[in-house]
Amino acid sequence: MMHPRYGHCSLACFTVWAVLILSAPFALSAHQFDRKAQEPETAVGTAAPSEHLKLTLAEAVLLCLENNRSLLVQRLNPSIQQTFEEQERAVFDPSIGAEASVGRVEGESLARAGSETEDFTTDTAEGVIFLEQYFPTGTTVAVETGTRMDDSSLYDDTFYSTRLGMTVSQALLRGFGADVNRARLQQARLDTRMTEYELRGFTEALVAEAERTYWDYALGWRQIEIVETSLEVVRQQLDETQALIAVGRLARAELAAVQAEVAAQEQSLIEARANKESIRLQLLRLLNPPGDGLWQREVDLIHQPTLPEIKLEDVGLHVAVAQRMRPVLNEARLAILRGDLQIVRTRNGLLPLMNLFITLGKSGYASSFGDSMENFTEDNYDALAGFRFHYPVVNRDAKAAHRRALLSREQGQRALENLSQLVEVDVRTAYIEVNRTQQQISASSATRRFDEEKLRTETEKLRVGKSTSFLVAQAQRDLLVSRIAEVQALANYLKALIDLYRLDGSLLERRGIEVPGREPVELDKN
Repeated sequence: MMHPRYGHCSLACFTVWAVLILSAPFALSAHQFDRKAQEPETAVGTAAPSEHLKLTLAEAVLLCLENNRSLLVQRLNPSIQQTFEEQERAVFDPSIGAEASVGRVEGESLARAGSETEDFTTDTAEGVIFLEQYFPTGTTVAVETGTRMDDSSLYDDTFYSTRLGMTVSQALLRGFGADVNRARLQQARLDTRMTEYELRGFTEALVAEAERTYWDYALGWRQIEIVETSLEVVRQQLDETQALIAVGRLARAELAAVQAEVAAQEQSLIEARANKESIRLQLLRLLNPPGDGLWQREVDLIHQPTLPEIKLEDVGLHVAVAQRMRPVLNEARLAILRGDLQIVRTRNGLLPLMNLFITLGKSGYASSFGDSMENFTEDNYDALAGFRFHYPVVNRDAKAAHRRALLSREQGQRALENLSQLVEVDVRTAYIEVNRTQQQISASSATRRFDEEKLRTETEKLRVGKSTSFLVAQAQRDLLVSRIAEVQALANYLKALIDLYRLDGSLLERRGIEVPGREPVELDKN
C-alpha cells in the first residue's frame, strides 16, 4: 500500500521517483546471489505480518533474488549438472581391488609308478591385489601382486608361488589420444556452462518481471488516486447541478447525466482497487518476503527525490551487446561446441579397434610363503605381448552416428544464425517501443492539459446555461481517461526500458547484479 503522505503525489513526483530508481545500481555480488536469507529479522523489507512492506525498487529486486521460489529451484541446476562432470572425470580415477579364493579338488591321476591310477586331493588358496588406471591417452596400466598355495597329496611339501606383474594396454586406433578420450568430460563441462547461461536468462527474466510488476503496482495506486479525485469532482458537480436545478437555472433532465457519470466513476474505482489488489498478490509472489501471513502483507512503495537523465544509446550498440550477452545465443554457441566434440568422438568411432598389450611379471617359488617372497631374485619371469583387432565389416552404426553428428552441427550453426537474427529483431523492436513510449509521455501530457481546459470551459458554460450536464460529464470522462493515459505512458516507458535491457542482455549488469554466465562464448572462426 502506498504511504498516506504520498497519497496525492503529482505526475512529476511519480516521474522523479520512477526514473531514479530505474537507473540506480543494486550492487549485488555473486556471493549474495547464491546466499539464502539466513537472518530474516534483518533481511530487506522484513517485518511482522501486520506491518507494511516498505520497498524501493532495488530492495524489491533483492528480495526477489533471495526468496523467489522459482529461482531457488533454478539455482540448483548448475550444481546438479556438475555431478555429471564428476562422473566423467571418474573414468580417469585409479581403482584398487582384491580377490581371494580357496578350493579343493578330489580326483584321480595316473600313478607315478606303473600304469594304474591313484587318488589325490589338492587344496588351493589364492589372493590377488591390483591397482589399475585409465589415462586420457588411451593407455590402461594395471599393477598386481598375488600369492598362490597348492597342497596336494601327490607331493610331500606344500607349494607357494608369489608374483608381481604389470600390464600395459595402449589403443592404437579407436580410443587413441587425449582429445577423443576427454571429449565426454568436455561435453559435461559445456553442459554445466549451459545451465549457468540458463540460470542467467531465467534470472534476467525474473528481475524484469519484478520491476515491471513494481511499476504496475505503482501505476495501480496512481490510478486509484486519479479516479478518487475525479469521483470527488463529479460528486461536487452533482451537488452544484442539484443546486442549479433547485433555483431553476437548469432543467431536472440535466441531473441524469451527472448521476450516470458518478455511477460510472464509482465503477471505475471498484475496478481500479481490484486491479491493484491483483497486482499486489503478483508482487508478493515474486518477492516472497519471509514471515507468516504472506498474502495479507501490504506493500508501500518508497519515493526518491531526484531525477537523473537516462540517455539511450544508438540501437546498433544495443544489438552488438545482445549478440554477445544474450544467454540464449551463448547457449546456442555452447551447443555448437558440444557438437564439435561429438564429431571428434564419432569420427574416432569409424576407426578399427586395435590395442597393443604387454604383460611383464616376476615370480618366486618355494615350499613356504616367506621363502617365495625371498626368491624374487631368481631368474623366474613371464612376458607376454600382442595386439587385439576388431572391426565390423560394414560399420554401419559408427557411420550413421558420425553422419548424424555432422548434420546436427550444421543444424546448430543454422539455428544460431536464425536465433541471432531473431534477437536483433527483438532488440530493434524494443528500441522502437522505448522511443514510442517516450514520445507518448509528452503527447499524453498535452492531451491531459487540453482536457482540463475543455472541462473548465464546459463547466463555466454550464453555470451560465450555455452547456449541458451531458457535455460536462463527457469532458470529465475525457479528463479521467487522459490522466490515466498520462501515468500509463510513463509506466509503459519504464517497462519498455526494462524490456530493452532484458532483450539486449544488459539488465543484470546495469543493476549491478553478478550472476554466472557473464562471459560471452566465442566460436572458432576457422
